[in-house]
Amino acid sequence: MKVSKVALVGTGVIGASWATLFLAKGLDVVATDPAPEAEKTLRAIVARQWAAMETLGLSAGASQSRLTFTSSLEEAVRDADFIQESGPERLEIKRELYRRMDAAARPDVVIATSSSGILISEVQTACSRPERVLVGHPFNPPHLIPLVEVVGGAAASAAAIETAMAFYAAVGKRPIHLKKEVKGHVANRLQAALWREAFSLVKEGVASVADIDTAIAEGPGLRWALLGPFLNLHLSGGAGGLKHVLDHLGPPIESWWADMHDITIDEPLKAKLVAGGDDELSGRSIEIVTQDRDRVLLELLRLKSEAKNLP
Repeated sequence: MKVSKVALVGTGVIGASWATLFLAKGLDVVATDPAPEAEKTLRAIVARQWAAMETLGLSAGASQSRLTFTSSLEEAVRDADFIQESGPERLEIKRELYRRMDAAARPDVVIATSSSGILISEVQTACSRPERVLVGHPFNPPHLIPLVEVVGGAAASAAAIETAMAFYAAVGKRPIHLKKEVKGHVANRLQAALWREAFSLVKEGVASVADIDTAIAEGPGLRWALLGPFLNLHLSGGAGGLKHVLDHLGPPIESWWADMHDITIDEPLKAKLVAGGDDELSGRSIEIVTQDRDRVLLELLRLKSEAKNLP
């Protein structure tokens, strides 16, 4: 089924970013959110993000005027070809939203959640058509970062998963299909593993918050922006590839794992991390740092699109 109209349920940071992307891809977007001033805030965010989409390249028919807003959830989803929900990360709220969306939307329409942590199987049970309910988890901000994680859970059909994968690819995303449902999906679990060790290194006094950020941003993070962990390891092995690396570095890596610790984010550690983050900003506003990050990210995305041999 061709998607020409997308319903957005929830227009916070993630939902608004989705709106920017879908409008830039020439789609009609109908949004709903119960928050006061939600429409005004949404339109302001889309307008602010539009320049980035112009830099990346607008699709035929792209226009902010194709955004409509309604206070009615049922009205928003009634005529949509695809539904992207980005509401609060609370299971009881999700279940009620999905019960209502499932009742109001056309029976052939996929309903996807942006949820980063809730197991979709626990949401599907609230629906009479659970086979069309799945996870379409973006990475923030969705209008710039290509990744989307698609998770079918216990009930999503192969057809719904295929539809979601095709839709996300059509709007310029790089979707991956998780064959098994796990908390946090893939990318957030990998981030969490890194955060656990980063927090531990701060707690143990090995390095400061700023030094750890430098270690990643000026080291492996540069390569990770181009290739994933496995392909980077494969290249590190030269002609011998990944097998050579694992044969020679496998035992040391296992010894590093054994030396790592479980960690609890207690109040003293929280205070240490927050203070380190404040020191690292050194008076720079978060808004300015975010603008610089997005400007460089746009250039990186452009360069990656021109690199013919990167995956």
